[in-house]
Amino acid sequence: MDWITVLIIVVAIIIMIQRLKPAGGVEHISTDELKQKLKKKDVQLIDVRTPIEFTGDGIKTSKNIPVHKIKKQHNELDKDKEVIVICQSGVRSNKASRKLKKLGFKKVKNVKGGMSAFTS
Repeated sequence: MDWITVLIIVVAIIIMIQRLKPAGGVEHISTDELKQKLKKKDVQLIDVRTPIEFTGDGIKTSKNIPVHKIKKQHNELDKDKEVIVICQSGVRSNKASRKLKKLGFKKVKNVKGGMSAFTS
């Protein structure tokens, strides 16, 4: 292998690791913790799946903002309230959580395992 190929492989690995690692400053909660938090009225539950996925089995008290629209629709959320983010498996919600932190949200929590863990 030449050095350019090695460099491309290393960069690809770094990008993959960055995408999968937990968001800095984002707390990860279990589905049991989510169920307890849903009893409170002062949390915002954001489901970042597609509208079709959300319609199929969304949590009634959640707001559907697909992950690719977080930056555009973040102003619909209260930055002073806790934001809990969920998706199907936890990957997209982790990405959305990082975006929210960069947009200035202080209390962001990601649900480990997402709806797959919540409904099982």
